[in-house]
Amino acid sequence: VRVGGASQRMGPLRHGDGGGDGLSPCRRHARQAGYLQPPDFPNNLTRDRRWIELTVEEQRSYVMRLLDALEVTDRDKRLKVARAILYLAQGVFDDCDTEVDVLHWSRHNVFLLYDMGIFTALLELLSMEIDNNQACSSAVRKPAISLADSTELRVLLSIMYLIVETIRVQTEDDRPEWRASREVFKNELGSPLYNGEPFALLLFTMVTKFCSMNAPHFPMKKVLLLLWKTILFTVGGFQELQEMKVRGRERLNLPPLPEDSIKVVRAMRAASPPASAMELIEQQQQQKRGRRSRRPLVKQDSLDTYNERDPFKNDDARDEEEDPEDTDSGIEGEVDPLDRDVIIQPPPPPPPLRPPTERVNFPKGLPWAPKVREKDIEHFLETSRNKFIGFTLGNDTDTLVGLPRPIHESVKTLKQHKYVSIAEVQIKKEDELQQCPMSLGEEEVAETPTEMLYLGMLPNLSQYVIALLKLLLAAAPTSKAKTDSINILADVLPEEMPITVLQSMKLGIDVNRHKEIIVKAISALLLLLLKHFKLNHIYQFEIVSQHLVFANCIPLILKFFNQNIMSYISAKNSICVLDFPHCVVHEMPELTAESLEAGDSNQFCWRNLFSCINLLRILNKLTKWKHSRTMMLVVFKSAPILKRALKVKQAMMQLYVLKLLKIQTKYLGRQWRKSNMKTMSAIYQKVRHRLNDDWAYGNDIDARPWDFQAEECALRESIEKFNSRRYDRNKNGDFVPVDNCLQSVLGQRVELPEDFHYSYEMWLEREVFSQPIQWEGLLQNP
Repeated sequence: VRVGGASQRMGPLRHGDGGGDGLSPCRRHARQAGYLQPPDFPNNLTRDRRWIELTVEEQRSYVMRLLDALEVTDRDKRLKVARAILYLAQGVFDDCDTEVDVLHWSRHNVFLLYDMGIFTALLELLSMEIDNNQACSSAVRKPAISLADSTELRVLLSIMYLIVETIRVQTEDDRPEWRASREVFKNELGSPLYNGEPFALLLFTMVTKFCSMNAPHFPMKKVLLLLWKTILFTVGGFQELQEMKVRGRERLNLPPLPEDSIKVVRAMRAASPPASAMELIEQQQQQKRGRRSRRPLVKQDSLDTYNERDPFKNDDARDEEEDPEDTDSGIEGEVDPLDRDVIIQPPPPPPPLRPPTERVNFPKGLPWAPKVREKDIEHFLETSRNKFIGFTLGNDTDTLVGLPRPIHESVKTLKQHKYVSIAEVQIKKEDELQQCPMSLGEEEVAETPTEMLYLGMLPNLSQYVIALLKLLLAAAPTSKAKTDSINILADVLPEEMPITVLQSMKLGIDVNRHKEIIVKAISALLLLLLKHFKLNHIYQFEIVSQHLVFANCIPLILKFFNQNIMSYISAKNSICVLDFPHCVVHEMPELTAESLEAGDSNQFCWRNLFSCINLLRILNKLTKWKHSRTMMLVVFKSAPILKRALKVKQAMMQLYVLKLLKIQTKYLGRQWRKSNMKTMSAIYQKVRHRLNDDWAYGNDIDARPWDFQAEECALRESIEKFNSRRYDRNKNGDFVPVDNCLQSVLGQRVELPEDFHYSYEMWLEREVFSQPIQWEGLLQNP
């Protein structure tokens, strides 16, 4: 998966990121443990011929028998049948010779299983396992949870994951009936067809039940992966989101987007990271030792687009002094070789004379078109009128009488780059609906998958957000193990702990990989929810954002990045030969401690890079245009933490780090800006410009007090008004006409409890006959 594609499209997981591994006590060693062997089919299924030799009708007949066998009451027999279905979904690998064959038959079988109704049957079994109070109570009492406690759940979730992910991913050679099945399945998952709520709500319930310690045996990694892929399938990835955004702007008669952000980010190239304090100290010492030979440490020009070498750059090293906070913010004292981009080399010979045509062609313009908000134009005109005329005209942006000619030109330029977002239109419309509820009437709300998901999540939204952040905290590499924290390793720890060094190394890799996948799933899930809710309605996005902020999501993400981020990006917690389907097709080589320690040949772990980009984007979403939350970044001293993240030479990650640095630059002081001019240049080159945003100087910071509580309370009030108007069933109670007709009032049907007729006579005696009625009171004039 390409980095850009994975981060922008929420693309498919690589095999080995947690697909069909329900059978293994420790998925990475499944083949060795013998758990990924083809299961024995039920007695009524013949094994005379291989699956791939059967006709489609015979295969359908077998699947129908498996479906019937799923309904038996014997738990062991039911599990045996579920394993057989999982074997089919995994591609009948025992009958295949190559990985391509396994993937081909897996896709064929998954569509066959869905067409035969296997998913609905699995859903009923999953609901039954979730409501199994006996299993939950025994798991709560156990001192240590292991893989054996969640075997049935893992098999069911693995099959469901394979079905969802395989059907979600489109290929060019899909049959027409498969394309039709995909659309039907997508609508089913997004509609409230499963117990009156979307399928994702059932998985959210599993997450909250696990985090409340009521079901510690739930396999959280599989639940989170299935939840992420289900929401990704139903609401769409980033490419679909971009198309929905374009269509939404057309409906509102707004001008088209100035550019496609996905394409711009893909075309962006990474910059070299700025020098750290340790590098500069080493650089100066090397200069002192080798001043006569003039062999200095030449740092690759930190944020120059074309990485041109400058042998004399180190003479001005004093200008690059790091912020003193960098040295005592928890980074390791010794710089890892991966963290540096320093090259020892003799000074290059003077460049030969060359014609001007061979000079480097710098890119024309900046990658992003500048934007200006309506309120920015209003603020600019208000300031100009106060200065030149002495009074203001409110929100009038057209009258320029009395203003000098340069102000006219400025306003013209600002209006050329004015950008009206969908969110601004939604806020304006909501204000009108709140002010004129009677004249404007009811709002027509389209029942999109995102709208139905929000409606289902709304009653327990805070619980879902807190549960996800609890899991993210438990899986973060910087978290310390605590006795009261939740145990996310229930579906990775075997019953018997390892006794050899090799087994311990395998388990250690498994545990780290397990945590990485959980972080990946949660970060992708939260980002998807934020982006889709923001497009659907801005206040849906704001309520999720506020729950995240109140649950300490901002310091949690900063804590995640307060580590040696290069080590995390280049971690090798994977064993290629044990990935599926490689492990079931090829002969297994003998694993040794040396081969495990060497890891794979990939320079970076794309899974961890994907997670880091997602978390940075979430942080950007939470803080954008929120003054009080931006000040939280300053208070938590995020600048040195984020600056260390610039060491990762990946354009998309650097872009979102620079965005976070840009919004707080004006509050970091002049000395910080002076010491970090390379970073300031990078912000100028890569981040979108707001024409009258004073981000680099901070001249207006004294005029903006920081009142976190007042800003959040005002936002919460707007959110509650929106939810009350749009989703409260008893809304507008003051405006409902009163029925004064005695006959129609007595003729209304009243919903009574089912057991009311048993106690009807007692109710009459207590409420009617035993109560004295003053009939004279009706005749008296009140």
